[in-house]
Amino acid sequence: MIRFFSLQFVLAGMTILLSSCSQVTAQEKNIVYPQTKTVDQVDEFHGTKVEDPYRWLEDDVRESKDVAAWVEEQNKLTFGFLKSIPQRDAIEKRMTALWNYEKISPPFKRGGRYYFSRNDGLQNQNVLWTQETLESEPRILLDPNSWSKDGTIALSGTAFSDDGRYVAYGIQDAGSDWNTWRIMEVATGKILDDELKWIKFSAAEWTPDSKGFFYARYKEPEAGAAFQSLNLNMKVYYHRVGTPQSSDVLVYERPDHPEWGFQTSVSEDGHYLILTAWVGTDDRYRIIVKDLMEPYGLPWELIDNFDHEYSFIDSDGPLLYFKTNVNAPRRRVIAIDLRKPQKEFWKEVIPQTENALESVGIVGNMFVCEYLKDARTQVRLHAMDGAFVREVEFPGIGSAGGFDGRRKDTETFYSFSSFALPPSTYKYNMITGESKLVRQAEVKFNPGDYETKQIFYTSKDGTRVPMFICHKKGLNLDGTNPALLYGYGGFNISITPSFSVSRLAWMEMGGVLAVANLRGGGEYGEPWHKAGTKLNKQNVFDDFIAAAEWLIAEKYTSPKKLAIQGGSNGGLLVGACMAQRPDLYGACLPAVGVMDMLRFHKFTAGRFWVDDYGSADNNAEEFQALLKYSPYHNLKGGIQYPATLVTTADTDDRVVPGHSFKFAAQLQASQSGNAPTLIRIETRAGHGAGKPTAKIIEEAADQWAFLVKTLNFAPSIAE
Repeated sequence: MIRFFSLQFVLAGMTILLSSCSQVTAQEKNIVYPQTKTVDQVDEFHGTKVEDPYRWLEDDVRESKDVAAWVEEQNKLTFGFLKSIPQRDAIEKRMTALWNYEKISPPFKRGGRYYFSRNDGLQNQNVLWTQETLESEPRILLDPNSWSKDGTIALSGTAFSDDGRYVAYGIQDAGSDWNTWRIMEVATGKILDDELKWIKFSAAEWTPDSKGFFYARYKEPEAGAAFQSLNLNMKVYYHRVGTPQSSDVLVYERPDHPEWGFQTSVSEDGHYLILTAWVGTDDRYRIIVKDLMEPYGLPWELIDNFDHEYSFIDSDGPLLYFKTNVNAPRRRVIAIDLRKPQKEFWKEVIPQTENALESVGIVGNMFVCEYLKDARTQVRLHAMDGAFVREVEFPGIGSAGGFDGRRKDTETFYSFSSFALPPSTYKYNMITGESKLVRQAEVKFNPGDYETKQIFYTSKDGTRVPMFICHKKGLNLDGTNPALLYGYGGFNISITPSFSVSRLAWMEMGGVLAVANLRGGGEYGEPWHKAGTKLNKQNVFDDFIAAAEWLIAEKYTSPKKLAIQGGSNGGLLVGACMAQRPDLYGACLPAVGVMDMLRFHKFTAGRFWVDDYGSADNNAEEFQALLKYSPYHNLKGGIQYPATLVTTADTDDRVVPGHSFKFAAQLQASQSGNAPTLIRIETRAGHGAGKPTAKIIEEAADQWAFLVKTLNFAPSIAE
């Protein structure tokens, strides 16, 4: 339910010059790293004592002068190094030129109007537009660029009332997971006084009368704890338009289970409120149902355990449809009749196939089923009785998204893209199956100059793993090419081919892009996911290491020319792999990573990740596994580590920046070689969502410049 995918708070303060300090000097250009104090912190886990010398760097940078001063010194060093790279400004200039194209999302229809997001090229935030018909003149509905001067306040979500009168919308400040929700009258643009706060991991679900909506929220955190304290005791409320949040009606809570979270869904016919209870990142849910036609009826549990996935799709009267992995590790669609809810009466509507079922919606009275076929998008349509109708045809290797709509719609829209193919929007006729090209993004490059292919390589234990490779045509396989290997491998998240301006810039510079579909993801269903979790997590690192070895063996690159990259769980991936095989890479780019595997569950949303990682506190065997690969704990002195640019952000309240701070400090203390080990800390930015365009371009330019310098190659940079 909650998947945690993929960044410098400078505060004047005193330099840290305490008695317990370490100072490390890199040989290259005599880089002198900031002095970082250590503390005598030792924790005991199941009889094993573990040192944590940089525990103090976990403190919130907004609250701690010592941490703020450390951040300031690290950023001063890092940005000084990056600015000294001759190609850095040219890289940013070219990336800005590539980024400067009109981006328009596939439109969707709500309450008799069409909506779409648009960015004219370099706007910091996308703008939400509306129009009466597809041919009528559109107008701006919500423009987040007017909400802040630096572009760091973003639109995080929208929900339209059934009658089209209102839109509830979420506001995200500085990338935080905390959202504030407001309400606007669509016709007039008037913003109402309603303001709902302390909402995280929840959206708004309107009742059919359009008088209000359901949502879930947490209690207001204690002063100074909003960005680090654990998120507990989520409650479901009903908000009526025009009333203060203090008057919202409590719909459901479970004080006996403070760790439970809830997603709210209202069936399209407005008959039922479906509460999906979750406890972590695994797709394991309880289902609570409330009949909205009975105002005084109490919610009741349809599914009373967390054993399997039950993702609500929609209803047909008392028949509820779910995507589930019950007796189907690659998922299927079932129907549960509320009049006979016992398991023996459940009906299979769409059986499991050889491919993993990712998502299901109902448009035009057909199930729109999105599958992954070797990590490529496959969309199949089924009638309401489950009968197969047709498959949507796509123009090659890539990813499709969209297919939004309602039961009575006869059309829908989707976008298709790939590594070297900018997004194209298509209008799809649900009756005839015709796809009509509506719009193709005009990026200033020639897609025909690039080639994308999918290969399969063998991991350490013999597992066959897919990997996409994209680069300029005519590449010489002589081992001299700079290459960027990206991976994630976790939380059942599938990595598919998609367009990225920064990756295009990398390939344009002469780089090879490789994206490995590691275990731990959802590319092949639940078995693939579970093969990369908890005691099996080492499989993910083995898969990534094997991908690097394959690229080297096939002479796409060499160790000195190979960089690895990943964010969030992918940052953990990069940190673990560089600790295990520092000889295999020339440079590493771990972003917003989970680096301390013994304490991740003690901050904000970290407790949810126990589903994938396990717990050092609760299980001795899991502790040993976590300690064995935890990036922070496995950096050792006397080892020549690859050049490393750690990236994080001061307001990341998903993976708190203390992870990256501690890892960077330990890396600088451990580095025995001359490769630079730096950390870049972004200001007023979070885990990634809502980051303004200007910051995205600056960070990507810094990363590619770092690779140009440390992989030692001469990039081809277009004017």
